[in-house]
This record gives sequence, C-alpha cells and structure tokens, in this order.
Amino acid sequence: MGIVTETGLYETLQVRFQDDVCFVRIHRPDANNTINDRLIEELGQVLDLCEAQVRVVVLEGLPQVFCFGADFKGIQERFASGVPYEALDPKPMYRLWLRLASGPYVTIAHVRGQANAGGIGFVAACDVVICDETATFGLSELLFGLMPACVLPFLVRRMGFAKANYMTLMTEPVSAQSAREWGLVDDVAADSQNLLRKKLLRLRRVSKTAVARCKRYMTTLDHLLLSAEQKALDANMEVFSDTDNVAKIVRYVSTGQFPWEGEA
Repeated sequence: MGIVTETGLYETLQVRFQDDVCFVRIHRPDANNTINDRLIEELGQVLDLCEAQVRVVVLEGLPQVFCFGADFKGIQERFASGVPYEALDPKPMYRLWLRLASGPYVTIAHVRGQANAGGIGFVAACDVVICDETATFGLSELLFGLMPACVLPFLVRRMGFAKANYMTLMTEPVSAQSAREWGLVDDVAADSQNLLRKKLLRLRRVSKTAVARCKRYMTTLDHLLLSAEQKALDANMEVFSDTDNVAKIVRYVSTGQFPWEGEA
C-alpha cells in the first residue's frame, strides 16, 4: 500500500499512513505544540480513519517539544477579546485520551523534548511510551493554581498514585530515565527513531484482529478511566473557571512573569 500523506488536510497535525501504521505528529510550532480545540477535533478525525484498518498509531511531536499542554495564549486572547470568559469544556479532550487508551489499535507515544501538563495526558493514555534520552516530563499546573485533573486518571493508571501525586505537587520536570523507572516510559534510547522502528517490526507480527480483541478485553479489566471521568471534568472546570487562575495565565502570557514573581 505504500505511504499516504494527509498533512495538507489538517491545521495542527502532520499525518501519514504507511501500510497499517498511522504516524501522527502534533505540529503547532508557533504555539509550542500546545493543545487547542482544533487539535482535539483533528486528532479525533484521524482516529476515526484508524478504526477499521490501522494496527498501530504513533503519536509524535516536534524534536524540541512533544506537547506543552493547554494553549495559554489562546486563553489570554479569549480573555482579552471582551467576551465574557468561559472555561472550555474538557470532555472532548478526555474522550480523545480514552480513545487512545482503549481504541482497536496499539498506540505509541514517541516523545522527544518536553512533554508538559496536558502533553502528559497524551503520553499516559498511550499503550506504549518510548522517548529519547533528552526527553523531560512535567506537570506545571499547580504553579498557576490549576491541577492536572483530566491527566491524573491516566497517569495514576500508568505509574501509580504515589508518583503521580509527587509529579503533581513538585511541578518540576523529570528526566527520561526517572520517567522510565517510575513507569511512565517503557523504553529510552539515544536514537529513539531506531527504537521506534524496532517496536513497529515487532508489532507488525500481531494481527489487527488480535490487537482489537486484546484492547477491548483489557478495557473491561480496568474501570478507572470511566469511573473517574466526571470527577476529572468537574475539577478541571473548577480551576479553569477561577478568575484568579485566569488572571495568572493572562499575566504570564503578557509579561512572561510567573505567578510567584513580583509585579513589573
């Protein structure tokens, strides 16, 4: 079947299909690969295409940043527009991560550079996580009065409560090696592209039918993601509806100053 490239169809993604593997690259270089509504919508459209035939979905970012979380600039622009600010509905993002975790394909997060905040949601939702040695993983939300409410069910499921709690409270990035030791990352290599190639060679030995059946069964064994959904959505709406938190975001985007730094 060869390679089919669909990059021109999307604003926020670069997509190509190679036989029964779909490579999806988050591509918002001017926005630090942050998450907006369009990205969520487009990735959902790609997963629709993957349902029937694709065996493996590889999710990647840019060499310097995998995904840096919520689009703070977009929040600042909505706030400055004069229209009464309303927090965005987090449900589409949560449901997108659910699809990565439970869809009828193997999902691989290939991380290079920084993965932060909501970017960790994409990582933790995937079946397999690989990265290069320079990758870092962080949850910075508490610095702005926020919390990784929607990320945490996926993160706890992958690496356990204690380490997920530690990452949330400390807000500091952790190295690729620490992330592997803690269970967030499955494999690390200096040449992660070659590591990805090896994983794909192995996965191509497993049929699409076997993958779909296994993923469907595994989902029945773990009810955390579905049972935690409403709690996660409510907590997310609470912190993003707090005007003090929005003001911190707006100030950071406008001045570059973090919440704990003095007024200009």
